[in-house]
Amino acid sequence: MVCTMAFLRALLSSARTPRSRPGLSAALPADEAVLLDAPDERLSPALVAAALGDFGPAAKLLAGTRDAADWETRDRCLARLVAFADSRDGWLTDWLAAAPGDPDALLVKAELAVRRAWASPAYAELLREVGPLITAAAEADPRDPVPWRLALDHARGTHAPHTVFEALWEQALLRSTHHYGCHVAALQYLSAAWYGSHRECFDFAERAAEDAVADSLVQALPVRAAFALLSDAEAAGRATPVQGERIDAAADLAIGLSAVFPVGDPWPAEVRNLLACVLVARGRADEALEQFRLIGPYATSFPWAAVADDALGGFLDTRTAVRLRVASSAPLRGRAGRQGA
Repeated sequence: MVCTMAFLRALLSSARTPRSRPGLSAALPADEAVLLDAPDERLSPALVAAALGDFGPAAKLLAGTRDAADWETRDRCLARLVAFADSRDGWLTDWLAAAPGDPDALLVKAELAVRRAWASPAYAELLREVGPLITAAAEADPRDPVPWRLALDHARGTHAPHTVFEALWEQALLRSTHHYGCHVAALQYLSAAWYGSHRECFDFAERAAEDAVADSLVQALPVRAAFALLSDAEAAGRATPVQGERIDAAADLAIGLSAVFPVGDPWPAEVRNLLACVLVARGRADEALEQFRLIGPYATSFPWAAVADDALGGFLDTRTAVRLRVASSAPLRGRAGRQGA
């Protein structure tokens, strides 16, 4: 038997009691200290400056990632800058006016257009219109894999066939063999929710993880595939023992990855949040509590927004529920399912 996200939601509903309980807060930040999607020390000055209408620090930050070929940091900073620009884009308009051919400005422009297109019910049509912006960003710096992550997301949203996806994936790999963002975009295309299956998703994720170095976030791809399966109520309800084994193996691999990083490190925060969610859904309460300890104050929207209306509330409620379960030594119902998987 495989526990599903329905079990996690039931756990959340049972946790909506006062979160602070004596003896349950050791080694965990207080609820009020937990931040959702908090920027790190590199990104914070750029966001503050952008709020004041100054694009200079953002331009310097992204240029530095490009010069250093630090594509992982570049992609992560891009996502946060674009999320900010979605509501306040005056600084981006000024940047494009001052440097219309700047590869970094073009990349932010393309990502923002993709983000806004996805937010519309007519996303497929709107995404087709922004294709030239992705091409312009890719041509502005041919070394950069990040525009190819955008291209993979674009292919998914425009219903591109597998042949197009495979051609884009090849181009992404030529630029960065283990770029996490491109791998996540490819995994989404191959998911059962889009153009693949849970088996195809797991196969892709496991192969990628096998090829990745020990501290690469690509090691967390299988746990993303596990989350996709657990989130599919119909598929999870008829999951086979083999699938249960793959889910637990994915969690075990991600636990090993998490252990590489320090406590409270913002870099693996999303991976740790995802891992904690999957461990809870699998009934592995003690291991989930350890991930909450390692997460520290860094809650992330993914995956909690997928299981709760309020992402931060979902994180805090789940953390509370897990602490209560561990403190009471009452095994989660998924424990027997895991042992029998």
